[in-house]
Amino acid sequence: MMLLSAKLIIIFILTFIFIKLIIRYAPRLGLIDIPNHRSIHTTITPRGAGVGMIFGVIFSELLFYNSETFSHFWTLIGIFIVFIVGVLDDHHDTAPKTKFMVIFIAVLLFYMDGIVIDSLGTIVNYEIKLGWLALPFTMFAVAGFTNALNLSDGLDGLAGSLSIIILSVLLYIGYLNHDMFIVSLSLSFIVAILAFLWFNWNPAQIFMGDSGSLTLGVVISVLSIKALDYIPPTAILFIAAIPIMDTIIVMIRRKRNGKSMFSPDKTHFHHLVLKFFNGNVKKTVILLVLTQIFYSIIGLNIIENDYKQRYILMMFFLTLTISYILLNGIYERQTKPFNYYRKKQQKKGRNK
Repeated sequence: MMLLSAKLIIIFILTFIFIKLIIRYAPRLGLIDIPNHRSIHTTITPRGAGVGMIFGVIFSELLFYNSETFSHFWTLIGIFIVFIVGVLDDHHDTAPKTKFMVIFIAVLLFYMDGIVIDSLGTIVNYEIKLGWLALPFTMFAVAGFTNALNLSDGLDGLAGSLSIIILSVLLYIGYLNHDMFIVSLSLSFIVAILAFLWFNWNPAQIFMGDSGSLTLGVVISVLSIKALDYIPPTAILFIAAIPIMDTIIVMIRRKRNGKSMFSPDKTHFHHLVLKFFNGNVKKTVILLVLTQIFYSIIGLNIIENDYKQRYILMMFFLTLTISYILLNGIYERQTKPFNYYRKKQQKKGRNK
């Protein structure tokens, strides 16, 4: 217990120091974020705090060598190469194709370690085994969630706070099932993120950048897949609900509006809620964090009560549909106020 406490203290201190150094030398390192038309911030801000977080975790893991963690050697290598492409993106924007290619290579390394989604669980009394589709489905799932968490990194403190909540649930699952790989990795990253949030809470002194968001996305994906040894796959939909639902809803809206599902815009959860709160970043982050906590509690309840997965899926899609309708209404009011009120008046006229 004392060794674990010492390790966590070291992670926090090292991450804190590394991030302070990055803030100081960001211009020389080329780690700066210049605002564009999609940015919430308006001033040039250092980015790449993910470098500080990952270095803090790496040095502590090497110092306090844990055989359980390093037993998944190829998985750690996979996470590291995603981190490297994230650093390159923070320094000089990397093409999305390159990032996805590196994530796919990382998933191959995870597969070599036995970390793969080979079943979708038992639905309607029948277990859906993926067979030869296991690897491509795992690639799709990891790339999808990593991208989802990356897209949530749009407000001070948001991606870090969501990651802490999700990792805390995974930590609890690992603890209950005595899985020290899940426990060690999730706990290490929780502490590193806490040190990062010291500098990232609004107004942020630094952003985590892709070196942080891509790495955290992959780490959470790996731990979630590992957790499937103990929990139904559908529980993950609630444990990581906000990033997953945000991505699905935004892609549906873009498709319905005749745009590419991958085209960047300002219609994510945090954009809409931020406008609703008249630009108050702290209120927006707190609301989204509380919402994720609510969904995570549902996920834990699912795990502990062992509900049938078909009911969990129905619950998730019902929640997704309701969220889409509500958020689409907010979107219409915020982006097309004239058309919205004109349609409203026309409807009133017809009713008369």
